[in-house]
Amino acid sequence: MGISDLKVSNNPGDVLVTYALGSCIGVAVFDPKVKVGGLLHFMLPDSSLDADKAKAMPSMFADTGIISLFKVCYAYGAEKKRMVVKIAGGANILDDTNYFRIGQKNIMAMRKIFWRNNVLIDSEDTGGNFNRTVRLELSSGRCILKSSSGKVRDL
Repeated sequence: MGISDLKVSNNPGDVLVTYALGSCIGVAVFDPKVKVGGLLHFMLPDSSLDADKAKAMPSMFADTGIISLFKVCYAYGAEKKRMVVKIAGGANILDDTNYFRIGQKNIMAMRKIFWRNNVLIDSEDTGGNFNRTVRLELSSGRCILKSSSGKVRDL
């Protein structure tokens, strides 16, 4: 899946993958009881930046994308209290002066949304100045992180 994309599945054979998370953030969720998982790759912190774009592409923004991710998972039978949440991205890429701070703004927006909705983050790898790829295996809920340096580990 690409930037501003969201995928949810209950097929245990599926592996959801998002590539090149720089300042963007990948949100992986998994409900182990019903084996429903989803992955969101959002790009910007707040849909008020462009209301028309948010309607057309809710996955582009933290506020509309995270809500959409959880709602689709609920439609597949997931429950918030059982969902495991893992986060990656929010890096400082191509902004050496840290002027725009898009990665930091994305992290802050995501944290506020989770805090307001009583959602805990189980694991995360955020910040830095490198890209990440995230894989979510629906057979087990295993979430694998690969950094641009080639390092691979469970998230």
